[in-house]
Amino acid sequence: MSFPCIPVASPLHDAASLEAATGAFHRALQSIGGAPAPDPVPAAADTPFWFVLTGGVEGEVLRRIDAWRAAGGRGPVLVVAHPGHNSLPASIEILARVRQLGGEGRLHLLRAPDDAGTLSAIARTAKALDANRRLAGERIGQIGAPSDWLVASSHDAATVRRRFGAELVPVTLDEVRTLMRQEQATPPTPSELAPWRGATSRDGVSESAYAQAVALHRALKAVVAKYALSAITVRCFDWVRQDGTTGCLALALLADSGISAGCEGDIPSILALRWLWHLTGRPAWMANPAALDPATGDLRLAHCTIPLGLVGSYAFKTHFESGLGLGIDGTLPRGPVTLLRLGGADLGECWCAEGELLADTHDDGQCRTQALVRIPSDALDLLLSRPLGNHLVLAPGHHRALLTEAFSLLDARA
Repeated sequence: MSFPCIPVASPLHDAASLEAATGAFHRALQSIGGAPAPDPVPAAADTPFWFVLTGGVEGEVLRRIDAWRAAGGRGPVLVVAHPGHNSLPASIEILARVRQLGGEGRLHLLRAPDDAGTLSAIARTAKALDANRRLAGERIGQIGAPSDWLVASSHDAATVRRRFGAELVPVTLDEVRTLMRQEQATPPTPSELAPWRGATSRDGVSESAYAQAVALHRALKAVVAKYALSAITVRCFDWVRQDGTTGCLALALLADSGISAGCEGDIPSILALRWLWHLTGRPAWMANPAALDPATGDLRLAHCTIPLGLVGSYAFKTHFESGLGLGIDGTLPRGPVTLLRLGGADLGECWCAEGELLADTHDDGQCRTQALVRIPSDALDLLLSRPLGNHLVLAPGHHRALLTEAFSLLDARA
């Protein structure tokens, strides 16, 4: 990805000597996505990085920041300094004034053109800001109210908008049900049968149950298109009780197609799923913490749906609690993972831990997809002593530094 990077230098400095001193820094920033931008920076652009080449530009940088703000720009003030030409003291002065005015900012000191640590930090900040900006412009479908048992995970639209900038769009279960019943008259197409053929087994799941799950997937796709949604969270157990079907397959297929999809109407979890999509470019898995061992840091996760693109293989079984419909028993690959939970009354808290996925299990006494993850014991202690809610979200890979940066930057969006 690219991000605006705007050099600012005093006219007192000789252009040739300045290029000789700073050209390699320019090229280093370009190598991680730094790109020129017009002055003033358009409000629709990503938050700019101001590359302070020399001293004496404090007022000029502040003038440009004011122009960007006046055009509607939002976000923290991001400054890049280098060791020469009084760049660092000028950058410190700029951010000091920004803080005096109640603003937020970041200062990255690029110690040398090959300063890989700082270049990585700049790229991480740019990526975090881009993910936050994308999430803030999205519409998330809330299909039915949160499940009755999610007493800590049912935040309202105003809280979501205030914290993340995203819009919750209410959709009734009856609207989806009507569409689903219309779709049931049409059997699955050959392409829709691909997941059925790809399952290693189909224990207790009939072809008619699969066809009903496909009809629900079609109905949800229609709702996504009608309301221009990028994510949905559904009160899925009502379909189990009233229609004898489950949303497990539909949510998995939507997630694989780039529409983040969560269960039980859980608001923090669908925000985490969509946020991780923008931060990592991959779907993530929402699951219950089914068992844990504080002494070892072992945590067992389980749920009846998972994006098929995350698993190496999968089987179809009935839904765990009800024995109805279709659930997915997927096998996740071993390796590094990151766990995330958002919460708090104003969604202002974030629990995040990196760990290793050690094994998959297939215990009949738990939800169908199961994974054993080992995380640091102190992270597990915090999960127990300061819980933010039931579900956790798992993403392949280690992303704690990126998530921490993105969460900290939410407060600097104004």
